[in-house]
Amino acid sequence: MTGAMHLVLVIEDDAAIRGVLRALLESEGFRVAEAGGAVRGLLDARAQRPDLLLVDLGLPDGDGVTVIRRLREWSPVPILVLSARTSEPQKLAAFEAGADDYVTKPFSPPELLARVRAALRRGAQGSQSGHEIALGDTRIDVSRRHARNAAGEIHLTPLEYRVLECLNRQAGLIVTQRQLLKEVWGPNHLEDSRGLRVCIKNLRSKLEPQPQRPVYIVTEPGLGYRLRLNE
Repeated sequence: MTGAMHLVLVIEDDAAIRGVLRALLESEGFRVAEAGGAVRGLLDARAQRPDLLLVDLGLPDGDGVTVIRRLREWSPVPILVLSARTSEPQKLAAFEAGADDYVTKPFSPPELLARVRAALRRGAQGSQSGHEIALGDTRIDVSRRHARNAAGEIHLTPLEYRVLECLNRQAGLIVTQRQLLKEVWGPNHLEDSRGLRVCIKNLRSKLEPQPQRPVYIVTEPGLGYRLRLNE
């Protein structure tokens, strides 16, 4: 999957930042379209059908969270927020609206490119959610409910498999606590964050080389969790 296959729509009001993003993305083979505001961005998203959107939250003619929410009414396209807003409530609002990931300004170009590639893998990971998950030397077949490493078989509970399946559908990206609770525990258990924390702790004890310093099931403070697969 090469960058040349993908069109990235940048919705950003700062022309200088748009220029930097265009140069960075085109240097990696991506095609780039630009929009300076919310209205134009929504129109271009419908007309051009990009493979990924980079969306600023502070747009001159509307809020980026509203743009994300409007996009999610009709499109599953990966959406990466690029914003100077750093508070957890602002980030959480973007994720609840439907964003896939969040990068704060000023940004690191290598990190941004890595997040873009991870977001573009979202659809492919989702379509392969029943396939094998690789975490170090551990292999997990979610559909067959089977996990093992060099030491032998690993016992995971049905609940732990469901959490892994949910994380794997957006591997490399942040999955909010609310999304995990809704999909795994159900819409009537959105406040059961303790149950989620216990399940994550148990998964780490079984799958992480050092459970106290997780490298595969990573906490994103105030937001949720991110599953990092073998590259």
